[in-house]
Amino acid sequence: MKPAEAMNHRQIMQALSGLLLGIFMAALSSTIVTNALPKILTDLHGGESAYTWVIAGTLLASCASTPLWGKLSDLVSKKLLVQISLVIYLLGSMLAGLSQNPGELIACRVLQGLGSGGITALGQVCMASLTGPRERGRYSGYFGMAFALATIGGPLIGGTIVDTSWLGWRWCFYVSVPFTLLAVVLLQKTLHLPVHRREAKIDYLGAALIASSATVLLVWITLAGDQYAWLSWQTAAMVGGSVLLGLLAVLTESRASEPIIPLSLFGYRTVTLSVLAGLLIGAAMYAATTFLSQYFQLGRGSSPITAGVETMPMVLGLAVASMVVGRLITRHGRWKVYLLIGGTLLTAGFALLGTVRSDTSYGLTACYMLMVGTGIGMTMQNLVLVIQNTAPAAVLGAASSTANFARSMGGALGVSALGAVLGHRTNHYAAQNLAAAHLPAAAARGNGSGIPDLAALPARVRPLIENAFGHSLGDVFLLTAPIAFVALIAMLLVEETPPPAPSSPAGPAGEGRDTTGPDSTCLENAGLDAVESADVPAGVPGAVPGAVR
Repeated sequence: MKPAEAMNHRQIMQALSGLLLGIFMAALSSTIVTNALPKILTDLHGGESAYTWVIAGTLLASCASTPLWGKLSDLVSKKLLVQISLVIYLLGSMLAGLSQNPGELIACRVLQGLGSGGITALGQVCMASLTGPRERGRYSGYFGMAFALATIGGPLIGGTIVDTSWLGWRWCFYVSVPFTLLAVVLLQKTLHLPVHRREAKIDYLGAALIASSATVLLVWITLAGDQYAWLSWQTAAMVGGSVLLGLLAVLTESRASEPIIPLSLFGYRTVTLSVLAGLLIGAAMYAATTFLSQYFQLGRGSSPITAGVETMPMVLGLAVASMVVGRLITRHGRWKVYLLIGGTLLTAGFALLGTVRSDTSYGLTACYMLMVGTGIGMTMQNLVLVIQNTAPAAVLGAASSTANFARSMGGALGVSALGAVLGHRTNHYAAQNLAAAHLPAAAARGNGSGIPDLAALPARVRPLIENAFGHSLGDVFLLTAPIAFVALIAMLLVEETPPPAPSSPAGPAGEGRDTTGPDSTCLENAGLDAVESADVPAGVPGAVPGAVR
């Protein structure tokens, strides 16, 4: 295969085809169940906590495994690692379809998350290995498009499957099998990266401590306010345990010869602020994709497939913004302005979604969702891009995985915390509505211990429960607005230094040309071999040329 500097756009897209399909399937694992979960958990007799953990369990596994996948990619074959992660995802999908209770489903979703974490992290690493700093905006846009298509298609596919009697919800998981196998085959045929292995001791202790700290924190957030009070000895024990495990992880990483997350990365202010912003954007993004589906199904009484159609304004905003902004960054080399516009739209969109109720006009809700989707599209992938263009090339994999780790961690924490708020507020508003109507609390079957089946509720009770869900979900969106605002502040504090423009006689950088010049490679005078190698060539100070500090 030609070195990176001789590859034209068509060759790069061929090399990325299997990765893009893999990214699509990884994203689909989260979105395909969003519209199907109310029916799935009604069938499996699961409650609101199970609803939260079916989503959060996948995110947690993805989050916990991402740094390890990234570190391994700096040491061994990236292609093999992607294929292994796809096989793990495939097994998780098949087993999830066989689940007989919520516990089994959550366990299988965790296995799916282990695979999807590898796919997401390694896909970004491979893309960075094939392209230079200036071109990454363009190709990062394609990854954003794959994610957006999964976000569009997932709810529609899941809703259609659930509404089709001869299929059933189990096919929400089985449908992934043929496409995942196709991704493995495409990777084998199209992705060719030089492999430079080196002997190294993986910091498995650090990985275990990082995962344990995150897990304990998530369990606390999920159970607090339900199984025990927020201010209780259980809270003190779990939060204290999570902090202690986190401190031990930092100590271990500081002493490890091959840390899972190199602490030196945080010596760059850009990396630190971008990781913080990514964590908060992850919380906002998964809050939107998870709870908007609940809003339309439980707050407005829509069917699963109708709910999928109704959420399309958000996803279309995400898709268009991701593609357009990626190309603009490649053309002009500027990225901070798009992060700030995106953060502003995201904050305003969630603040406005905080006003929705079960009877809010769909036109207004669609406008608010469009703002949120556009904000996500302008920030999500570009924060990864900023970190990749800042990190030393020898730890490109670890840097990329750290960005994805932050996003997944934010998503898991956000879904868990906001899910707990949703359950509490829904019970509160439902009790108020039923008391005002002089009806017993038992009239809302499933309320408090499970997801209510709206179709089975008495005609007099159903609008009261829809109103409770609509109001509580508005509260959840309103609480997400400050999260997006803090992310905006973090992005405002980042100092922008554009990546170097590639030399090409064919017009603007990244546009109207077929090849990438030598200046666009990740290291001076080096192609893929330098990117794959863990050793920085002589004369290069370890950082990508023109990287933001």
